[in-house]
Amino acid sequence: MFWCRGRILLISCFTSIRHPVAMLRIHCLQLWFDLSDGAAEDALHDVLPFRQFAGICDTVPDRTTIMNFRHFLEKHHAGEQILALINQKLKQAGLMLRQGIIIDATIISAPCSVKNKAGQRDPEMHQTRKGNQWYFGMKAHIAVDAATGLTEKVVTTAANVHDLNAADSLITEPVAIVFADAGYRGAEKRDSLTHRVKEWFIAKGPHAVKKLRQHPRLNKQALHDEYVKAGIRAKVEHPFRILKCQFGFSKTRLRGLMKNHNRLSMLFAMCNLVRAGQLAGMS
Repeated sequence: MFWCRGRILLISCFTSIRHPVAMLRIHCLQLWFDLSDGAAEDALHDVLPFRQFAGICDTVPDRTTIMNFRHFLEKHHAGEQILALINQKLKQAGLMLRQGIIIDATIISAPCSVKNKAGQRDPEMHQTRKGNQWYFGMKAHIAVDAATGLTEKVVTTAANVHDLNAADSLITEPVAIVFADAGYRGAEKRDSLTHRVKEWFIAKGPHAVKKLRQHPRLNKQALHDEYVKAGIRAKVEHPFRILKCQFGFSKTRLRGLMKNHNRLSMLFAMCNLVRAGQLAGMS
């Protein structure tokens, strides 16, 4: 079903593409195994299951063809469209309840070497500090369904952009409940968000929780509330685990936010399929 709908999407948007389903399958192989364009061509020559999955019988697309197809997807924001397509099917299957969402962000490192043609780091990536450690790269901000942990929305920014500043882009439709960590404190006071969100559940900062633990008997209810919020917010970590540990996207391969946003949108769409399979196995 996904490949048929993907073929319709590609044909409607990119009428010049030959064998759209095969090219889409090759692009998915690139994402799943973190392959460059050249490595994808080599893998198609060397690995028979890859050719069988792509439906290739004779001629293997060269790296230039694979690269041009990837550029087509980036230019037309196909990653966002495919994420929306998969989410539509998940909603029809009753896996996205939309009763509440969880928002969070993760840092994805970028190469900081200047040994390249331009002699500089990626100008769209920036540096930020988390704890006592500095990172150079970008941030992936996501909104996931509070009940299932399926990703609804993806926003990509440089790493130095505060999590709170991406909340407007993540919450674009009215929602009953939003769960978030302490980095989103003050979101409930923003004029742009007050009419979209009925109720906020934002975690207290680590210092505030530490103070509560100094008197556990007096603060029993407050500590219980924090544990409940943390248990719900834990679902947002599932897509991040699949993204970084299963698909290996812990460091950017491409330069520029637009290219990486398309890659992230595609990967989170695949994360939803993996997560949906896990949920189906649990039921």
